[in-house]
Amino acid sequence: MSSAQQLLLTALHCDIDNLDHLATTSEIVGDISRFIHVLQRERGASTIYLASKGKRFNTQRKEYLQHSQEAETVMRQRLEALAEEARPQAAARLLRRIASLWLALDDLATLRQAIDAFAISPDAATQAFNHLISGLLAIVFEAADTSADPDITRTLVAIFHLMQGKELAGQERACGAFGFTHGHFDEAHRELLNRLVRDQQRCFDTFVEFASSEAQHAWQQLLSQRALAGINQLRDIACQHACQHAYQDMRADSALGETWYELTTLRIDNIKAIEDTLNTQLTALCHRKIAHVREALEQAKVTPNSSTLAPCEQLIALSDSQPLGDLTASALTSPLGRSLIELAHAQSSHLQGLSDELENTRKALRERKLIERAKGLIMAYQSMTEEEAYRFLRKTSMDQSKSMADMAQSILDLSVMLKHKEHRQTR
Repeated sequence: MSSAQQLLLTALHCDIDNLDHLATTSEIVGDISRFIHVLQRERGASTIYLASKGKRFNTQRKEYLQHSQEAETVMRQRLEALAEEARPQAAARLLRRIASLWLALDDLATLRQAIDAFAISPDAATQAFNHLISGLLAIVFEAADTSADPDITRTLVAIFHLMQGKELAGQERACGAFGFTHGHFDEAHRELLNRLVRDQQRCFDTFVEFASSEAQHAWQQLLSQRALAGINQLRDIACQHACQHAYQDMRADSALGETWYELTTLRIDNIKAIEDTLNTQLTALCHRKIAHVREALEQAKVTPNSSTLAPCEQLIALSDSQPLGDLTASALTSPLGRSLIELAHAQSSHLQGLSDELENTRKALRERKLIERAKGLIMAYQSMTEEEAYRFLRKTSMDQSKSMADMAQSILDLSVMLKHKEHRQTR
């Protein structure tokens, strides 16, 4: 086996290792997705439980807590298996993220005990859940950031922004559940509710930009305006009561918190369905790419050691592996390339601005000279003062819908013609 062939086989093995890592990472993303989803439900139920002093959602909270513990166990097993395996160097940052998350997971039991004992406020409990979920989402972000495959990266970016938007929707559910169960929204909670609505929309817009056409279609179908009608109505009620400080109707309808929770949960469950579809597509994409590289590896093994190319054709073939245009495109899309391009654009814009400013100055000077020369002729032939000549030039230019510079040029041209005529007559 030649050195070139050995290098090619080694490269293909590296590709397979990296894709295997991405496949494992995609499975971890799926586990994290499921854990976050049930944890979001537990957070919302805990908020209502605390806000109602244990009168509401006691049973639901216990059910969601059990689901969270089951999903956490599955996720921990996957993460522990990842820590025991040798992984590419790019996985180091991902492993550090997971290590920092592990300690937060251990504190989850303490948080639940505080909720059981009503030793924590609804807002504080929500914030604690938010921090944990944020750490989980950071792992998904790290997976997308360290992926070397553009197709897989694109899918991971779509998944991350969908999960981020869903998390903000979950925070909105918890905020709304607190306000409606408590009987009113103060200014801080009203502003928080509005901000969460705006922020999640930005995440969903980015998701749509990177999502597959199938996911985009599912998004339009499941999250139509009609599906959001009830939520929007309750959003308006929350804002109206917060602005008017008239809480009697809200307090009279003590079930609004549960209604809000049910409607927002239905929406979040629909988002989760799209999330599951994306996770399935991601896993299938990873395995397709692995199969493709394995086929290339088997083909490389049976390739003859000696090259059949004629002398010098190796050099020609080398340029065909990645044409100059592709190399240029790669350079343009690289972070360094983008930095250089941005610098070049900035410098070019600066120079163009200086050039335009210089040209405008020159033009203004030329026009001023024309006007001054035209004023001199008017003063000489019409016996006018400088001020009278200027007013005459300005009025004439306005009457003829011309600029003063154009009018001045016309006067100078006419003057030249008259001088030529006078010169011919005196000859």
